[in-house]
Amino acid sequence: MKDVLRYQDFLGSVHFSAEDECFFGKIEGIEDLVTFEGRNVDELKRSFREAVDDYIDLCRRANKPLFRSYNGSFNIRIPAELHRKAARKSALLGISLNQLVQRAVENETREG
Repeated sequence: MKDVLRYQDFLGSVHFSAEDECFFGKIEGIEDLVTFEGRNVDELKRSFREAVDDYIDLCRRANKPLFRSYNGSFNIRIPAELHRKAARKSALLGISLNQLVQRAVENETREG
């Protein structure tokens, strides 16, 4: 995975501003906008960890969930030919297209 920082269970996106000559990012997968920045990689990592720690503390004090909630449903857009191939594959396997997509997502998100 590229351009991402990890700390505890949190992910932070990483970007570079040539104009400001600094790295910056935000904590991903949360309801709020929490950003961090640094002039070099060490500063960026430190700022990210501090942002996460502050966010955890804030959520605990406010009795607020740490992560965004997901309802288990989302729309995807794929080329028509890929859609046809996926529908055919699911029919051959005797499963729904939804089950096929779920298996694919599970395979792609398996850590290790």
